Amino acid sequence: MRGSITALCLAAATAVAAASDATINRLPDSFWDHIVKGSRVQAQGQNSGAHKRLEGQLANYQLRAHTHDPAILGIDKVKQYSGYLDDADTNKHLFYWFFESRGNPSKDPVVLWLNGGPGCSSFVGLFDELGPASIPNANLKPVSNPFSWNTKANVIFIDQPVNTGYSYSENRTTTSPAAAQDIYALLTLFFHEFPQYAKQDFFIAGESYAGHFIPSIGHEILSHTNRNINLKGLSIGNGLTDPLVQYSSFRPMVCGQGGYRAVMRPADCQRMKSAEPECLRQIKECYDLGNPDTCSSASDYCNTHVMRVWGGNIYDILHPNGTGKASYATEFLREPSTKRALGVEVTRKYEECNMDVYDDFVVAGDWMSPASLRVIPGILAQIPMLIYAGDLDYICNWLGNSAWVRALDWPGRLAFKSAKTGELHVPSGRKYGDVRAAKGLTFMRIYGAGHTVPEYDGEGSLDFFDRWMGGEWSK
Repeated sequence: MRGSITALCLAAATAVAAASDATINRLPDSFWDHIVKGSRVQAQGQNSGAHKRLEGQLANYQLRAHTHDPAILGIDKVKQYSGYLDDADTNKHLFYWFFESRGNPSKDPVVLWLNGGPGCSSFVGLFDELGPASIPNANLKPVSNPFSWNTKANVIFIDQPVNTGYSYSENRTTTSPAAAQDIYALLTLFFHEFPQYAKQDFFIAGESYAGHFIPSIGHEILSHTNRNINLKGLSIGNGLTDPLVQYSSFRPMVCGQGGYRAVMRPADCQRMKSAEPECLRQIKECYDLGNPDTCSSASDYCNTHVMRVWGGNIYDILHPNGTGKASYATEFLREPSTKRALGVEVTRKYEECNMDVYDDFVVAGDWMSPASLRVIPGILAQIPMLIYAGDLDYICNWLGNSAWVRALDWPGRLAFKSAKTGELHVPSGRKYGDVRAAKGLTFMRIYGAGHTVPEYDGEGSLDFFDRWMGGEWSK
C-alpha cells in the first residue's frame, strides 16, 4: 500500500532488474485473440491499391492482443484489450491495457496515457489518477472513478520504456527518441488491427518525465507521411521539458515566490541560490555539446546541489502525504489472478517504478537533453499542445513550466505572451485554475494540485482535458 504520492518516480524508484528467461512465462499464441505482424502490415500496404504502405521500421514488430473479460477484474464494464508489442530484433516486449470509452467509443477520441520516471508504470495513472477505477482498500476491490478520462475517450495505458511495470526485455532503451520508435510501432499495429478506433481523433497525454517522452513521440509520428495515426494534439502535465529554464524555478517555488508561503529555511534558499549558476552552466554545456557524459554530469550536479536541497515532499510542497488517499494498486497488480486475466508474462513482482531504467536514461544524458524541447516548434506548426501544472508541485513546478512555455522560440511566441489569462471553472461554477492560449499552445495553472493533477482534482482535470480535446483553446 502507498499513501497517494509517495513513489511516483522522478527522484526515487525501486530497483528492478532487466528481465531474464527465468522471470518470463511466455504465453502460447492460442491465448491471444489477435496477433498482427509488422512485416505483414507493410506488405499488405505495398501490394494493395486501396491504401499506401505504412511508413516506419515495422518489420521486426508484432502486436499481441487479448480480449479481456471486464467481469473478471471488475475495473470497468467497457470493452478492454491487453497485450504486448514485441520487437524480435531486440527481444523487447511492451505491455499495454486499452479501455473503450464509457460514452460513444465509435466517435469519442482515443488517448494514449504515459507516466514518467523515466521507468514508472502508466498503471499508476490508471489506478491513482485518471483511470476507470481505484484500489483504495486492502480487500483489493476496485472502486469506480466517476471522473475517469474514459468517460470521454478511449484510453490506452502502456508500460514504457521497456522493463517498466509489466514490460520486459534483456535489453534496454535509454533515450526518449528511441522509446518513441516503439510507441509509433505499437500505435501503428494497434490501429491496423482495430481500425474502428483509427478514424477518431488521437491524443497523447502524460505527466512528469513524459515532458521528454511526448514531444519525441509526437515528432516520430508526424515524421511519417503515410501513417494510420490520426494525431490531433499533445498534452503534458507537470512535465520536465526544458531543464535549462526549469532548474531556475526550484528555489522560488519553495522560498515563497510560487504563490505560497516559503517552506524552506533562508539558509537553504541561499545554498540553492549559490549552486544555481554552476548548475545552469553545466546544463547549457549539455545543450550546446549534446554529449551524454556532459549531460549526465549536469544531472548529477544539479540534482544534488539544487533540486535535492529541498528535503520535503517533492510532489506537494504543503502536504507531506500529498492527497492522503490510500492506494493498494501495487498489491492488486501483483496478484496472480490479475496477471492471469491480463496475459502478463513477467513473473517478477510488479513495481511502480524501475530505478535501473531511470539510471539508464540519466547516464545516457537524456534527463538534461534538449532533444525533445527542440522538436516542439515543428510540432506546433502542425498540431496543438497543452501544458498544464498543479501549483503545489516542486519537482516539475508551475513556475518552471510557465517559464519555458513563455521562453519557447516559435512563431507564436509574441501572440502567446500577449494573450489574456482566463479562468477555469467546472460546470457547477467552482474555479480551479487559469488558462492562457494562442496559436495552438495552451498553458494552465491548476490551483491546489500537486504533481499528479488528476489525483488531486478529478473533476477539474476531466473538464479541461475534454474541453481541450474539443478544440476550445486550440484555434
